[in-house]
Amino acid sequence: MADGGGGVQINLELYGKRLKLLNNKWKEHKKEMWAGADAIAVVTPPASEDLRYLKSTALHIWLLGYEFPETVMVFMPGALHFVCSSKKAGHLEELQKSSKMLTGVDIHIHVKERKQDGSAQMNTVLDAVKGFSKSKSPSIGVLAREAMEGPLMEKWGECLKASGAATVDVSNGFSEIFAVKDEEELSNIKNASHLSASVLKGFVVPKLEVIIDEEKKVTHAELMEQTEGVITNPGKYVKLKADDVDICYPPVFQSGGVFDLKPSAVSNDEALYYDALGVILCAIGARFRSYCSNVARSIMIDADKTQEKAYKVLLKAHEAAIGALRPGNAMSMAYKAALAVVESGGSEFLPYFTKNAGTGIGIEFRESGLTLNGKNERVIRAGMVFNVSLGFHNLSTESRDPKSKTFSLLLADTAIVVEKGPPEVPTLKCSKTYTDIAYSFKDDEEEEEVKVEAKPKVKAETNGSSEPAVRMATLRSDNQEMTKEEQRRQHQAELARQKNEETARRLASGGLGSGDGQGPNKTSGEIIAYRNVDDIPARELKIHVDQKNEAVLLPIYGLLVPFHIATVKSVSSQQDGGHSYIRIIFNVPGAGYGPNDVPTQKFPRSIYVKEVSFRSNDTRHSYQVVQLIKTLRRQVAQRESERAERATLVTQERLQIGKGRPIRLSDLWIRPAFGGRGRKMSGTLEAHTNGFRYSTMRQEEKVDVMYRNIKHAFFQPAEKEMITLVHFHLHNFIMVGTKKTKDVQFYVEVMEVVQTLGGNRRSMMDPDEIEEEQQERDRRNKINKEFEAFVKRMAELWDQAPWRELDLEFDIPFRELGFHGVPNKSSAFIVPTVNCLVELIETPFLVVSLNDIEIVNLERVGLGQKAFDMAIVFKDFKREVLRIDAIPSTSLDGIKEWLNSMNIKYYESRMNLNWRPILKTILEDPDKFIDDGGWEFLNMEASDSDSEKSEESDEGYEPSDVEVASEESEDDDSDDESVVESDDDEEEEAEDSEEEEGLTWDQLEEKAKREDKMNGEEEDSEDERHRNRKKAAGKGRMADPRDAKRGMPQKRPKIR
Repeated sequence: MADGGGGVQINLELYGKRLKLLNNKWKEHKKEMWAGADAIAVVTPPASEDLRYLKSTALHIWLLGYEFPETVMVFMPGALHFVCSSKKAGHLEELQKSSKMLTGVDIHIHVKERKQDGSAQMNTVLDAVKGFSKSKSPSIGVLAREAMEGPLMEKWGECLKASGAATVDVSNGFSEIFAVKDEEELSNIKNASHLSASVLKGFVVPKLEVIIDEEKKVTHAELMEQTEGVITNPGKYVKLKADDVDICYPPVFQSGGVFDLKPSAVSNDEALYYDALGVILCAIGARFRSYCSNVARSIMIDADKTQEKAYKVLLKAHEAAIGALRPGNAMSMAYKAALAVVESGGSEFLPYFTKNAGTGIGIEFRESGLTLNGKNERVIRAGMVFNVSLGFHNLSTESRDPKSKTFSLLLADTAIVVEKGPPEVPTLKCSKTYTDIAYSFKDDEEEEEVKVEAKPKVKAETNGSSEPAVRMATLRSDNQEMTKEEQRRQHQAELARQKNEETARRLASGGLGSGDGQGPNKTSGEIIAYRNVDDIPARELKIHVDQKNEAVLLPIYGLLVPFHIATVKSVSSQQDGGHSYIRIIFNVPGAGYGPNDVPTQKFPRSIYVKEVSFRSNDTRHSYQVVQLIKTLRRQVAQRESERAERATLVTQERLQIGKGRPIRLSDLWIRPAFGGRGRKMSGTLEAHTNGFRYSTMRQEEKVDVMYRNIKHAFFQPAEKEMITLVHFHLHNFIMVGTKKTKDVQFYVEVMEVVQTLGGNRRSMMDPDEIEEEQQERDRRNKINKEFEAFVKRMAELWDQAPWRELDLEFDIPFRELGFHGVPNKSSAFIVPTVNCLVELIETPFLVVSLNDIEIVNLERVGLGQKAFDMAIVFKDFKREVLRIDAIPSTSLDGIKEWLNSMNIKYYESRMNLNWRPILKTILEDPDKFIDDGGWEFLNMEASDSDSEKSEESDEGYEPSDVEVASEESEDDDSDDESVVESDDDEEEEAEDSEEEEGLTWDQLEEKAKREDKMNGEEEDSEDERHRNRKKAAGKGRMADPRDAKRGMPQKRPKIR
């Protein structure tokens, strides 16, 4: 970096690379792009606070990294001349020294003193041009479209005219150079796009939601000013320095029927309009280090069918235009692709469609020559960046309100052309799907209370229609609950349709998953104890254990016969009458021992020893031999198991140790813990260049977690728990000690888990007790703050290139949405996060990515049930269904609401399902599964009407004097009946239905006799039949109708 003082640092490497590029392009395309210019002169105007985009300024930023106002630059083959003030000359001194070595170009600086007009220096430069071209009228390239501003530019124009040199326009040449961006430029544009999308998603959209929800009156200009303040001070939303960012244009907000889709549009002083059929256009352009980005979205309020169709057509057209931006295509293809979508999907909108699909974007907001219209046949190349902007202007609705009668739609994104595949769109962080931009407030309006007193009919104010707004007085709470449930059912019905379509596509394409990634281990090598007979040690004839060669030597017929320890299945000993008996059982084919461990395939006709027994007088030796065999067998099995696990691991990149002091957390414990029997030790977690390293004082105890291997990261502060933790759920398994895991957790205990049980009971007001509690609170707060600081610094690191593309961030569980359940063997508190459902306190940990979930089935749901179960079916049908049992029924509504808000389809069932055969059936015949309606076999609501009819037919005696409930209560009862009842109730109802068949006791007795004869059984005695009849009569006794009148519950027979 060249530091010319005053904080100006010119990147010499970028300067050298880009100046060479300019000279090469000039040399190769001198006539077609540079109009045959012998020299190129670029003059910058005086500094201005106005937003303007000039090629002269863009050239300074592209080449030098800074704008040098009132400076003349003249490019000649092998030379570069500057005419500038003495201060600017100081900034260029270091560049002057290094330029010859970097580029082979000499830099000549002509200093213009403050009192001079610069004509002498300009004439010197022009004489140098004449001398080089050897012509009295050389051709000098200029930016003809830029007006002469300020005394320096005017003086240059006079000198240039007086010199007799010819001028040609070289704007096209600079457009060609600026069109394809290098890595540094693309990084700046991605940062700018990240800023634009983050402000729109994180500030603008929530701000609009609050304004609409609270019915505030805010003008477009006020919104513009607030948003501009957020862009220029983005610390809360994006970790970028304020000095590096700026706006491309003042943020644009439009609504109320007055719209302008041109880039020059401005926010007026009218109030934001958000009544029914209203449309709000939001456009935000942010710059990072002078590189531009743009994003625009349309917000729709209670849209009608025409508005919905228009937006969906525009969205498809916008995606088609972006998809056409591929290397080798003509730029016209982007607009033609969008036009084709509009013609086929909404030809009635064609007259209102914009005339182009956007322009190139970079240092200039609109790069000349890169317009995406139907006539531009310029070829697209990788590295080009486009602002893809499409819209419909001044469409009409049937509304009578002039503010909602006319509406416009606009979509814009920044798209980067890559070598292969579709373009990269860094502004997609802000969603543009219809469900995310369309807001409906009709239900809220219908819930408003109206006074019971008679009032004259009035016109509805919000929708502009002439229909009378007369409503019956209702209870707000009841209406809201019904509306909320109805909305949830409608959303779930739509999710069911989408889920079945998605599943059908995945099954049709063969995307059935690959299980849990833990298939059978690789076949181990041959089992060899000794290579040849000479290697067997010569020892006395008794049982020996050769730990070095992992073999057991057994004396058989006067010889020591070796058996590898892997062939031993079990060994035992027992004593009887002063003798000790040793029994060794071997692994043999057909006894549950796989061919991976016994060479049955190599020796298929061999005869194997199943077991041997020895009797010994030396009981002590027998005991030692048995213990040695067991120990050796355990060690070898553990080693082979670890080796098999390591064989399935994905090779990780090597950790790069960062320079300087790393981000760290000290005195942490790790789970899963390292193996070994020594004393457990705490360690330190450090963040390095490409990953984390956790290490203790023991040299062998260290774990590396690469950033690219992190799938989900969590931070859970201690609130009601004893620990504060950070947790990483990984893409691929790693080894922690000898354990293979996808979950690594680092934690600190915030208070002592062990409490003293003895001693006297202490008073609540005991000063010592109060002091201890305060100390615990202080310790918890201190640890939580340390972890928060660590997480914040990591977020800043992950927000920078190249880690931004991984989209890493720490999720914090939402405790208020949590519920108790049993995911494994013990009850735990399970909490959702933004992307997962987790339980991070009890082991084994539970981390379920919401993107992996196919559907959720809520089982054992019904009245009278204190708990229900949750079955989570994954998109990978070869993966085991996850069950969370014994969830309290009080959490049912909260779980339903959360699943619905996360767009996860859920079903309810009356009993637990056996999912293994269900998934097996789907995998065996996916076409039949699709033809049968997909997951709709789980939909119990579809058969509610049939079940209600059957229940009505099965009802027993009902007293005539019992009051009939109202229609509303009948509906409620029918809903209750459709919910699952307990097992006991079902059995009791079955008994009642059997007893109410309508047969008399004599008929039943005759029927029993016939069955006994058919079965060849002896008849019961008359006394036994009489006793059975009494029991049955007592069990089938009708309920007293008077109990119903008194409101007493009817008794059911108990089942013992």
